[in-house]
Amino acid sequence: MEVTFKVYRFNPEFDDKPHYDEYKLEMGEDSVILDALNKIKWEIDGSLSYRRSCRHGICGSCAIKLNGKNVLACKTPIKEAVEQFGNVLIVEPLSKKKEKVIKDLVIDKKDFWDKNAKVKPYLIAEIDEHPTSENLIPPKLVELLEDADYCIACGCCYYTCETIRGGDTEFLGPQALAKTYRFTADVRDEAKKERLELVNELGIGVWDCVKCQGCIEVCPKGVDPFTKITHLHNQIFEEGVAKKNVATKHAEGFVHSIKKHGILDEGMLVLYSEGVNVVRHLPEAIAMFAKGKIKLPWQMPKSKGLDEIQKLIEISQTHELKD
Repeated sequence: MEVTFKVYRFNPEFDDKPHYDEYKLEMGEDSVILDALNKIKWEIDGSLSYRRSCRHGICGSCAIKLNGKNVLACKTPIKEAVEQFGNVLIVEPLSKKKEKVIKDLVIDKKDFWDKNAKVKPYLIAEIDEHPTSENLIPPKLVELLEDADYCIACGCCYYTCETIRGGDTEFLGPQALAKTYRFTADVRDEAKKERLELVNELGIGVWDCVKCQGCIEVCPKGVDPFTKITHLHNQIFEEGVAKKNVATKHAEGFVHSIKKHGILDEGMLVLYSEGVNVVRHLPEAIAMFAKGKIKLPWQMPKSKGLDEIQKLIEISQTHELKD
């Protein structure tokens, strides 16, 4: 089948700005995007630069953006891409910020790797330097990891994250947070509290996730970083690491609201979270009230089956926010 590829090209040494080169290729129906990039480089334009290594979805090197979606080039069939996006496939680097592009599809991922290193992505435990047996755990305890150990650090989730794309350079990002959970869920690891204290910090940790859930959609290994971040929220409370601040009060406010009404009272949630600082949101509150988005306290309806909801909360709630 004939497919048109529009490939992002930018060489900072010679180009003032990026441009796209167009290539019309005849590709087999079993070909993947990496096959097309290889064909362009080997047969048409040897100057094209991109990363690749294992070709088996293990190394994560060939992550690129395809028609706006972050994917692994080696695991994305061209036939499926055409069915989803049409006969013109646009291939771009994970980030198009000029300061990040080294050349064409190759970007500087230093920020990504620095944050990965910051969470200490390795098991921390006092073990015999010369063990006579493996440090194994039962399969049921391995299941607690929920496939977090499948992460190949490709960066697909990191460069699709709305917090990262919004310019928050300190936020650890979904990959590093999912990697943190991989070890806080591992019963062999002895640094659980230390890890949770790191990701509990405002500005860098779990509380700065905007819950866009883009990381779920693009992860090629099904890790689901968003759910791992949610688990870290719970662990922070369970281990007594949580501190009283706007983020944790916001989380606790959800429980209070559901307990009282069975549904979320968005107006009181902000008041509960921010206290007197809520006045800065007054213009937004007035606009939301006019649209019926929030209600006055005496106008709040009660959910059907509120008694059952309250019983479920009492049964499931294992911790409360401490001073």
